[in-house]
Amino acid sequence: MKSILKFTALALMVLFAATALSAQSNYPTKAIQLIVPAGPGGDTDLNCRLVAKYLEKELGQPVVIVNVNGAGGSLGTRKVKDSAPDGYTAVFFHPSMVLNKILGLVEYGWSDFENAGIGVLDNTNIFVVNASSPYKSVTDVVNASKAKPGSVKFATETGGLTHIQALAFEAEAGIKMNIVDVGAAAQKIVALLGKQVDVIGISYGIIKDYVASGRFRVIGVFADERNSNFPTVPTFKEQGVDLSFTKFFFYLFPKGTPQDIVAKFSAALGKVTSNPDLQAELAKFMVSATYIKPADAVKYMAGQEAMYYKYKDLITNSKIAKEEVKKE
Repeated sequence: MKSILKFTALALMVLFAATALSAQSNYPTKAIQLIVPAGPGGDTDLNCRLVAKYLEKELGQPVVIVNVNGAGGSLGTRKVKDSAPDGYTAVFFHPSMVLNKILGLVEYGWSDFENAGIGVLDNTNIFVVNASSPYKSVTDVVNASKAKPGSVKFATETGGLTHIQALAFEAEAGIKMNIVDVGAAAQKIVALLGKQVDVIGISYGIIKDYVASGRFRVIGVFADERNSNFPTVPTFKEQGVDLSFTKFFFYLFPKGTPQDIVAKFSAALGKVTSNPDLQAELAKFMVSATYIKPADAVKYMAGQEAMYYKYKDLITNSKIAKEEVKKE
């Protein structure tokens, strides 16, 4: 009797293992949920949706985008961290995840997930002012802030990439601005349109129509060299502030997700980012479809993280007041 029970138990184990392997090899067999830790309308949401259209075709299953905004994106990343490691929930995010850990909003980082690679790079991180602003350049902002510390109001979102950009800018330029938290990209745009703030940090693609219509003026780009899409805009480095930031967008699965599932998703990402149609769609927003495979993405992200930690004391000691955006 005992031998029969042992045989039955062993047979069940083999069956379960075979079933699990079959599920992995057939992945995906249902919709994949991509969590975007930001509200709709911003660059994170836009980039995710554009790539997802092509991932659906490549993977043969729906890719459902779910916006989980709040706490600098930490609500969304935690949702994925706590999800089942079965390959059907992933997060699409950017360097703010590093800031969330530095700020103590979360106790984990990107390395506590399974990395499926980087799919989009954005070298268009800029400072923008209202077209009626007296500030024509980064140098003007620096001079005004030195003449009267705190006189320039800069809008960010606590834990967002522009948070570290603003603090690093202050440190490198030796100035003090009045940095306020107005929320995500959409709120920053409204605040600048209404002249509630003087400067915002954002990606060029989101506000290019405002620039084209003459409502906004770009005063500097965080890059090593000028961007060919807007060649008249000087870099921060050209204006005496030695800073450059690249916004990279990556995919992470919960820890423990089978490696063959992660590899299959990542391979699909590699294929779609080489698709000329997707490249053209992303280029409209001045970002590039750039695939960095998981192993190389880990190295790249570790290097970027080390750079962010240079400003850890500035970030943790900063006190940024929240400010309600007034509708224009």
